[in-house]
Amino acid sequence: MSIRRKLLVALLSALLLIGLAASGATWFAVHKEADDVFDYQLQQMALSLRDQTMQNQAEFFPGFDYDFIVQVWDPAGALVYLSNQSILLPQGDNGFGTVPVNGRDWRVFTLSQADKTIQVAAPVSLRRDRAVSMALRILVPIVAAIPLFALLVFLIVGEGLKPLEEIAAAIRRRAPTSLEPLPDAGLPEEVRPMVSELNGLLERLREAIETQKRFTADAAHELRSPLTALQLQIQLVERARSREELRDALEQLKAGARRASRLVEQMLTMARLAPEATLEEPAALDLDRLAASVVAEFEPLAEAKAIELRLGRVEPARAIGQEQALHTLAGNLVDNAIRYTPPGGRVIVEIRSEEGGAVLDVKDTGPGIPAEARQRVFDRFYRLPGSGVEGSGLGLAIVKQIADAHRAEITLGETEIDRGLEVTVRFPKAPAG
Repeated sequence: MSIRRKLLVALLSALLLIGLAASGATWFAVHKEADDVFDYQLQQMALSLRDQTMQNQAEFFPGFDYDFIVQVWDPAGALVYLSNQSILLPQGDNGFGTVPVNGRDWRVFTLSQADKTIQVAAPVSLRRDRAVSMALRILVPIVAAIPLFALLVFLIVGEGLKPLEEIAAAIRRRAPTSLEPLPDAGLPEEVRPMVSELNGLLERLREAIETQKRFTADAAHELRSPLTALQLQIQLVERARSREELRDALEQLKAGARRASRLVEQMLTMARLAPEATLEEPAALDLDRLAASVVAEFEPLAEAKAIELRLGRVEPARAIGQEQALHTLAGNLVDNAIRYTPPGGRVIVEIRSEEGGAVLDVKDTGPGIPAEARQRVFDRFYRLPGSGVEGSGLGLAIVKQIADAHRAEITLGETEIDRGLEVTVRFPKAPAG
């Protein structure tokens, strides 16, 4: 349902209900007021006759209005005066009463005195007709004003929603590639937060598109070298003249294929790990169990390089996140450590719990990373010069992206022994339970 329709239905319904309620209240109030006025007239007419001496009818009541009837009784109960010969009211008790006479209801006021009893009456239909007439004179302007108020409500609602229509028109006029922020000058306070959030979304979308453009450009640049190398290695295989040359060329081709495969795999992982996708289904995870799984997965690779890979200090610790993403984070850290650690070295994975959350440590006895390069290594496709290790330059970039998506802090330092690299990832505190 549109906001305009919802507002109009609600406001016009409220206006109609209020109009009906006011009309009903007015109707009953007018009838009550008419009854009080007519009763007051009957009483005052009777009181005006209490000091009169009845001599003859014509002298005291010439041309009396037929709508009102006056009767006077003496103490003996004899009727001494009757204003209308065709209607005779029964003598009643003192005060107000309603009696039927000749098929009509009459409102009667009786005033009893020592020397006489005075009765003044009027037909009930008279006051009812007068009350209806007065009520209609009051209600007609109210009822006539309801359509006018409805028109005003329609115009006011339309004017109030005009900023939304202007924003929609501004978006409609935009080119599909335009990500410039929407103008928010002069907008109502209720609309400004929506436009602000929309502008924030456009800014994040622009940054995401720019990031993807940079990633695509960097990926195209990085893929050019291994693909060129593969072509050259294929040519070497074709030109091989002996078994030894053919074997060497095939080994180089296999190594090139592995490098290209590793690069493509890392790039696909990076493309999958958008911040929004990383935390699609966050849950509480046991980091100690995840670390043990990663160590067991990479143990064959460590053995192939004669590197000791083991768990160090491991404490029960929990983090909130997406299990596959955190497994990729820990796996890339262990893989990097194994790649850069020389044969005979060690890679130690530790999990500990701190007051502020869980901590993952990966320590190695490799060459480490100079302090001036510790921020650069998180850039995509960046590799330390002179490392002599094959790689895509995406491992730590992936780690940084996953850590940011999980609001985790990642720091690089030196181990206490052998001055190797120590990577520390601190996760926010997981809620209890």
